[in-house]
Amino acid sequence: YQTGITLSGGDPFFQAKGALEIAKFLQNHEAVSWVNYPGLEDNENHEMAEKYLNGNYGGIVGFGIKGGLEEGKKFIESVELLSHVANIGDAKSLVIHPASTTHSNMSEKEQLEGGITPDFIRMSVGIEDAEDLIADIDQALKKAVS
Repeated sequence: YQTGITLSGGDPFFQAKGALEIAKFLQNHEAVSWVNYPGLEDNENHEMAEKYLNGNYGGIVGFGIKGGLEEGKKFIESVELLSHVANIGDAKSLVIHPASTTHSNMSEKEQLEGGITPDFIRMSVGIEDAEDLIADIDQALKKAVS
């Protein structure tokens, strides 16, 4: 139980900087099939993000883990620094596999219609050091996709 002041979220600049570093890392990882982050130059929304966000692309990174549903579950079970929760925009980094959690009560067809693929991992990057987060993501990906 917290009795003092709790800050909502972290510094958006640090979150966006860390999220961009993580997105670039994921783009080159052998266990990742795709990455969705507006800060990446090949993202379909990059030009619009440049225009409206002034280089601050936010802290949400989506990616596809090779293999799909079981590998997504294993990734979530394997992270150590990131927290497995459904909310976003916190000072700490959060991660979720929607197909096996928040959307698991939907059929696969309904999930797909809603843009939830079996391989989709959603990450909300906090203010932790990006290198520490990347190390955690890397070890979890290696455990999940072997």
